[in-house]
Amino acid sequence: MDIPFLQQFLLISDIRTILFLILLAAGFYLIHILYHKKHLDFSVVVLIGTGLGLLLGLAVQAASGFPDQPEDIRFIREATAWYQLFGTGYMNLIKVIVVPLVIISILQVIISLEQGHQMGSLIRKTLSVTLVMAAVSAVTGLVIGLLFGLGQDSVSSGASGSQGISGAVSAAELSDVPATLKNLIPDNIVSAMVNNNIIGLVIFSSILGLALWWVNKEHSAEAEPLYRGIRGLHRTMINMALLILDYMPFAVLALLANTIARRGLSGIFDAGKFIFALYLGTGVQFFIQLAALLLNGLNPVPYLKKSAAPLLLAFTSRSSVGCLPLTVETLTKDLGVSEATANFVAGFGTTAGMQGCAGLFPALLIVYVCNITGTPIDLSMLVMAVIVVTIGSLGIAGIPGTASMAASVSLSGVGLASAFSTISPILAIDPIIDMPRTLLNVSGSLTNALIVDKRLGLLDESVYK
Repeated sequence: MDIPFLQQFLLISDIRTILFLILLAAGFYLIHILYHKKHLDFSVVVLIGTGLGLLLGLAVQAASGFPDQPEDIRFIREATAWYQLFGTGYMNLIKVIVVPLVIISILQVIISLEQGHQMGSLIRKTLSVTLVMAAVSAVTGLVIGLLFGLGQDSVSSGASGSQGISGAVSAAELSDVPATLKNLIPDNIVSAMVNNNIIGLVIFSSILGLALWWVNKEHSAEAEPLYRGIRGLHRTMINMALLILDYMPFAVLALLANTIARRGLSGIFDAGKFIFALYLGTGVQFFIQLAALLLNGLNPVPYLKKSAAPLLLAFTSRSSVGCLPLTVETLTKDLGVSEATANFVAGFGTTAGMQGCAGLFPALLIVYVCNITGTPIDLSMLVMAVIVVTIGSLGIAGIPGTASMAASVSLSGVGLASAFSTISPILAIDPIIDMPRTLLNVSGSLTNALIVDKRLGLLDESVYK
């Protein structure tokens, strides 16, 4: 139907577009029946939504003959535009509450602390656990990359499968350690909100909370209305988050269907070795996280049973920040983590020490680029890579696509900035590899929070078990 109104405005000009919108509606209806009528468990329904999304995305690909460039086909562009309305629109709805939720939650945490030294201990343990696990994920990436010989069978130009990309990518300038740490401190609270600078918001909210705590200590009558207001706002924000998260099973269907339909299979096959290495590395690092729980006296089985919902949302949404409300909710309600630890560690983990986007992935790329450019991978390179990746994991925003910034910083740190364009074939299939990266980020936040809370002696193990 070559009608401008249908093609350019309504975006429904092909019978196949109508068909796949009907299939999406049918998937939504099935989820509604299972969740609201049959009352299946939330995690089970989310898993069903993920499976339906995968099938729907593959069906779109099959209907178009598995093209090399899916977005050149009109009905795919139209159908996925509508899928994005429900998937990306839902993630935007979650993100809009993240800033007020972080600020109010940190204030609630601070005013609830009985002694000021608890905050210092929480910060120290969070930093140590986060950076150690980021370093471990970097080592995992380097080992997997070396075992697979990533980049050894690639051409140095990096042109294959990267049309329209190789000329556009460039490495970011490397910042020194003091500059990296300085950039975490916000100079403008409004810009910190706009840019999702979660660490900046945590720092601001912590100082404001301590000021309120001080007022209460010296003038309790003046602080009482402020305390009541914060507690009321906190309860309201939690309820708002729960109302939005209730629609998560519908969103994961649309999110995954959109990703599979728009990416195609040809790009996946072209970078198959790297994709397989990343997924394998994700699995290895995930088991290392479980082992870390075990070493800290926690049985991993309850964690595996109760963390399915946030991990599936992370996999389909590709946004650590977007998962933050559900991550905190899972930690406090299902895993027995204290509110202070859950809000602080999970908020910190959306921006710093992400084990997938800023740990495993940059390490794999360092091996990939070294092999492409013929750079020797000796002991000094490996040690330098671990240090650079670990320090570079600070300050990376937890939103889709920012792993390329972490990769850029890491490559620059080991002296490979000039070869940044060689990773164009990898960036071309970024959404496919961003899914396991984000899952690992969120899993890292969950396990880090459990370890920190256990070491602080605050974990309610009866709830956890």
